[in-house]
Formats: sequence, C-alpha cells, structure tokens
Amino acid sequence: MSNRLNDFLDADPKLKRLSLAARQLVWLQRQYRSIAPPSLVQGSRVLRFENNHLTLAADNGAVASKLKQLAPQLISLFRTRGCEVTGIQTQVQVNANPPAPPLPPRTVGEQGRVALDELAHELPEGGLRSALERLAHSKR
Repeated sequence: MSNRLNDFLDADPKLKRLSLAARQLVWLQRQYRSIAPPSLVQGSRVLRFENNHLTLAADNGAVASKLKQLAPQLISLFRTRGCEVTGIQTQVQVNANPPAPPLPPRTVGEQGRVALDELAHELPEGGLRSALERLAHSKR
C-alpha cells in the first residue's frame, strides 16, 4: 500500500484495526496457498481468523470434508510458519465468482480464408505473409 493510504488508515483506530485484520488475512491466504494441496486451494480460501482459530471456506462438501481430514497437518504447517493456529474450522460457502467456462475454439470461415489468402498475396515475402497463408490454409 502507498504511504498516504497507510497514514490515512493509521489515523483512525477503527480503520487501523480493519487494515491490520485485512493484512493478516492476506498473509494467511498466502501461507494457505503454499501449504495446502493445489486441488484444495482451488476450491477453498481463508475466511476468518479469530482467537487462534482459522476458518476456511470450501466451495463444496467434498473439499470441506478433505480439509477436515487434513486439519491436523495444516495446523502443524501453519505453526511451523509462525502462525499460532490452534484449530481449523471449515464452512461450505459457494464461490460467488466461479471460474468462467472455457471458450470454444474460434474458427475461420470460408469467406475469411479467402480474404486472408487474398491479403497474403498482396504482401511482400516475409513473416506476416507466411503467417496469413498458414492461417488461410489451416483446417480450423
């Protein structure tokens, strides 16, 4: 954060507490990403840290169940990184921003291929011309 923003947040006691809590959650999330299995990190995130208890939000019951199984190991890993986590709780909380579905591959229609081929033949020999020719003659 910029110094001006930090100065502003530090000037008000309520904002200072909020800023410190936000920084702590960001730090915990980074630690969580580095110690938890990647398949679980994709479907979960740090939700809250109060009284040395960490609450993780899971996107579904399967992820929550696996996190509960791994809780003792995660606690140990957090503690080795200097975070006094004494318990981990999980909550199923559907992600408000699910990943976007993959886009279908784009194709060049017949009319587009003809136009690309004509344009390629108007250009001098070189990289652009050969790239347009390959695109015009590709099967996609």
